[in-house]
Amino acid sequence: MPPNPAPHIIGWLTEIGLVSAAGMGAGPIAWQEIVAWQAATGVVLPAWTARLIRRLSVAYVAMSRKAEDETCPPPWRAPVTERERAIEEARLRMVLG
Repeated sequence: MPPNPAPHIIGWLTEIGLVSAAGMGAGPIAWQEIVAWQAATGVVLPAWTARLIRRLSVAYVAMSRKAEDETCPPPWRAPVTERERAIEEARLRMVLG
């Protein structure tokens, strides 16, 4: 994973909750949840930080949905090269004949 220059923001996001319950699944955290967390903890977030936390939740939900597809590569993996694809195909041919 890449380095995280602002671990406190990710800490706040996980305290608030990465997602909210939304109908039949998860949705991004609501603004009301961010406001309630600030009131409960006494932490006053600058507007840009609150927007960033919300955007991170939106991105998390989007990636979670995308990751439900079994062909979705992990986000930390570089794209598969043609060489890697050729090697895997050759291995499959050896096994399957």
